[in-house]
Amino acid sequence: MKQACRWLLLAAALGLVPQPAYAQKKKPTKGADTPSGAGAPVDMDADQPANPAPAPSGESAPTEGVGTPPPPGNGGMDICQITPDAPQCQAQKEFNLEVEAKKEIRSREIYAVQQQYVIKAQRFEIMPYFSVTMNDQFVNHDAPGLALNYYITQVLAVGVNGNWYDGLNADSDFNFQNRREAHVAVPLNIYQFSADLNFTYVPMYGKFAGFGDFIFHYDAYVDGGLGIIRTKPIPIIDPDNRSFPDWNTLLNFDVGIGFRIFFNRWMAAILEVRDLIYSEKIEALGIASDPSDKSKWYDTSAHLTNDVQLQVGLSFFLPTSFEYRLPK
Repeated sequence: MKQACRWLLLAAALGLVPQPAYAQKKKPTKGADTPSGAGAPVDMDADQPANPAPAPSGESAPTEGVGTPPPPGNGGMDICQITPDAPQCQAQKEFNLEVEAKKEIRSREIYAVQQQYVIKAQRFEIMPYFSVTMNDQFVNHDAPGLALNYYITQVLAVGVNGNWYDGLNADSDFNFQNRREAHVAVPLNIYQFSADLNFTYVPMYGKFAGFGDFIFHYDAYVDGGLGIIRTKPIPIIDPDNRSFPDWNTLLNFDVGIGFRIFFNRWMAAILEVRDLIYSEKIEALGIASDPSDKSKWYDTSAHLTNDVQLQVGLSFFLPTSFEYRLPK
């Protein structure tokens, strides 16, 4: 009996001890208990309430951190207050953004692959130029020239070109000094003219900027063909007895590479390096027992000759206008 009373007293004592409260989210209630403007449940364990109550009159609103200014009314910091020298801040001073925003914007179609600036297909090309010899240090073969080409397609052309050398051949100063001081002479030949049938292929084209905003269009081409060249030796070994009045007509092959820069759709400047390859007939180095025997004046060996020329000139395309056959 006594033991039962003890258990009853212990149970009563435990009932009088305050129980610990367990934190949990408060469920929103309907009606007047819900504060005005509260649209989401409140987390009672949060460090700060999601919607803090307004501060009483006369007291400043709490800040997020020490020394942190309150956010501006537009929801973010104005960059012009931090860096007034920023480009967009300077633009605001120079332009009225409200007026600029009301202006009509004229859209322009831009294509990833543009049409070629110049259409060469089914057009004639007239190319006057002047050429100078690059690889002969004993005699110069300068000449004016003219090329006529017809472009069968945009990249393939067939044509002819010719150079006139007669009257412009001249010994170089190096050759004169070499003969006078070393008493050594080398056989020299002069040219009259050359004419060739050529095929031209244009493998690349493009554009680049220069002189500010000006756009230059260019293309690069290679050409080659065959033709004739007329040459004759200059009497150097035995000038007292030898003379070469007749010109020799020789077969030649030519290859070249050129670069063309367009000023407009029908005129361009050209720069080309061309090599004329042929078998030359030169003066014999020895003197025969009979100096008047003309059959002994020429060397019996064949001499493969490369006449590398630098050509600078202009290119004109006819007709001067054209129309695109396909849309952009």
